[in-house]
Amino acid sequence: MASEIFPENKDASTELLFGASSELVECISQALDHGDFAQIGQWIEGLHSADMADLIVRLAPEAREKFVDIFKSYITAETLAELDDSIRKDILEILGTKEIAAAVSELESDDALDLISDLEEDQQQEVLRAIPADERAILEEVLTYPEDSVGRLMQREIVCVPPFWTVGETVSFVRDTHGLPENFYTIYVVDSRHHPLGEIYLSALLRHHENTPVSEIMGKIQKVISVDQDEGEVVDLFQHYNLVSAPVVDASGHIVGMVMIDDVFDVAEEETEKSFLNLAKVHESDFRAPISTTAYWRIRWLAITLVNTLIASFVISCFQISIQKISALSFLMTINAAMGGNAGMQVVTIVIRALGTHSLREREMWKAVRKEVSVGLLTGGFFSLLLGGIAALWVHDMHLGIILSLALLANILWAAFAGTILPIVIQRMGLDPAVSAGPILTTTTDVLGYALFLGLATLFLL
Repeated sequence: MASEIFPENKDASTELLFGASSELVECISQALDHGDFAQIGQWIEGLHSADMADLIVRLAPEAREKFVDIFKSYITAETLAELDDSIRKDILEILGTKEIAAAVSELESDDALDLISDLEEDQQQEVLRAIPADERAILEEVLTYPEDSVGRLMQREIVCVPPFWTVGETVSFVRDTHGLPENFYTIYVVDSRHHPLGEIYLSALLRHHENTPVSEIMGKIQKVISVDQDEGEVVDLFQHYNLVSAPVVDASGHIVGMVMIDDVFDVAEEETEKSFLNLAKVHESDFRAPISTTAYWRIRWLAITLVNTLIASFVISCFQISIQKISALSFLMTINAAMGGNAGMQVVTIVIRALGTHSLREREMWKAVRKEVSVGLLTGGFFSLLLGGIAALWVHDMHLGIILSLALLANILWAAFAGTILPIVIQRMGLDPAVSAGPILTTTTDVLGYALFLGLATLFLL
């Protein structure tokens, strides 16, 4: 049955560019149910570690547990490194200490640390005791660094040479020495105290004669990173200077590791994902978390919406008499609140992204406010005239259309002003603007939208 679903000869034009196909996932799920393990072994033989990780993630929880338990020998250290944290924790619970220790020993220090960090404290100690003493010492030292610091992100395996070596000696060292990084692009030139003096790209090394001293061809190091620096700042550093790698030094200035572009990319991806999840008010493990956990995190943020709704309802209740006398107010008032809220969230999203990428500095706050208010004046003017005219024709009341236009323009201008200034002020207070700015803004635009429209209608039409 499985071979019919997953034919051996597929048209190359239909194959995915990357990842495990839905066809493969379905076939393996069915083969697991039927106990056709030999066929599964043939399918996953030679599968790339990233594709194997994708396959594991896409299997249903029950099938995933069964697959990992039976085919653990196919799950390499690189596959474990490719898995996201929530899934990897589940996989590590199935694997034994021996398998995890073997994986840690195979990985480079940054990926090994990432793996170790997902373990419970007791299992973490078991794995550390099971690996060689020199590797254990490195990991135990790195575990002392703060969780979001460069010390946790860096790779300890680096290539360093003294300035008096020649190109030929350096090439021989790279070729014959064990324990060097599997992939690297830069060789660091250091003094006798292991302080970085310069750097040489491998491409430059291979272009010079073997008798040339490395001191003559080394270039200036663009940036040296401190081991206790926040990893989020490193993302901006790499982006600004277009770096591929950068050396990391301790408090004494000794080079202790390097940060690679692939790890920086992972941090950038995590930061972006976290920002979008915060904007949506959901937890980072929301998708694969248990039902109770997901419900708990969503209830917390939906409670803010509840408070917002209660305040807006209270404002509306203050104008019950006006709404009873002019029934059109009941459906026109929602236009003002909705347009103001959506306009504000557009601004908030742009400002938060600008703050996150450091393209907007706090000192540029008023410049940003002036721009967004100007944009709000144009967009608000356009929609206030459009919706005011529609409302006037709809309810056959020009005065009500004018009032809606004025209220809508004022609310969109407020949304532009508050949507710009709130994220900046909240960040200055040390809070996360992605979490806090949205609820505060929508509360004010809803309340202001209802109050302005109903208040002006009451004042001029009754």
